[in-house]
Amino acid sequence: MEGLAKFASLDPNLSRQLHRALTAGKEELYEVLLDSSMEVLLAAIKNPCLDNNHLLALLKRRDLSEDLLKSLYKNRLVAESHELKVAMVHNPGTPGQITLALLPHLYLFELVDICFLAGGTPDQKLAAERAIIQRLPTTPLGNKLTLARRGTSTVVEALLREGDSRLMDPCLENPRLKESVIFQFLNSSKSTAETISMVARHPRWKGRPNLQLAILKNPRTPTVWFNLLLPHFSVNDLQGIIASRRLTPAQKKLVTDELKRRGHW
Repeated sequence: MEGLAKFASLDPNLSRQLHRALTAGKEELYEVLLDSSMEVLLAAIKNPCLDNNHLLALLKRRDLSEDLLKSLYKNRLVAESHELKVAMVHNPGTPGQITLALLPHLYLFELVDICFLAGGTPDQKLAAERAIIQRLPTTPLGNKLTLARRGTSTVVEALLREGDSRLMDPCLENPRLKESVIFQFLNSSKSTAETISMVARHPRWKGRPNLQLAILKNPRTPTVWFNLLLPHFSVNDLQGIIASRRLTPAQKKLVTDELKRRGHW
């Protein structure tokens, strides 16, 4: 009786809706969860018949208020269910602090899914990318290979920076990989003769002039690439290459020989 007395001073219609929300049975509760009133929904999540399926249905809505989502986060059912945690992160209305608190509970490829979630917010995607990158040091190679193929440009960039030759081909095949990221990699200390060669012969990237120049200015580039690439560059380009302080004496001789062959030395 005390619970019903609380509705006495309310609008009669709202009072009836709140009472229904608190007392509805399992099947009727699904209908209650379609209500547009956040007050009614806040009452509904206190209903003793509420279960995981009700909350999964509720979390598919994109019009939930921040207060309601905060209340859901504190709900015992959410605390005990991995599926509900994922559903909360997928909801674009979930406050950023709650999303950050939930991300560590998600599996690696659930985080990847969030990066490509239709209707997801930029903050959600950024937080998911950061969570993935934080896990990379302890991620098994097999999962890294899948990430290299499926990951966002930011995740693929982080994988490429590791310099692991086993990850190069799937990274280079990823359609979201940017040329500027490969350029930075070729100029970094992580590049090796093997990984440089993988870029140099890759069908998608081998014809990019900026990458070719970066390859020819790397002291770890094998001789074969100087022999193959130097004839295709202008004298001005060759003079720019030989001016690089990074080249080894043997590499400089290769560039000098090409300039002599053209009568510019």
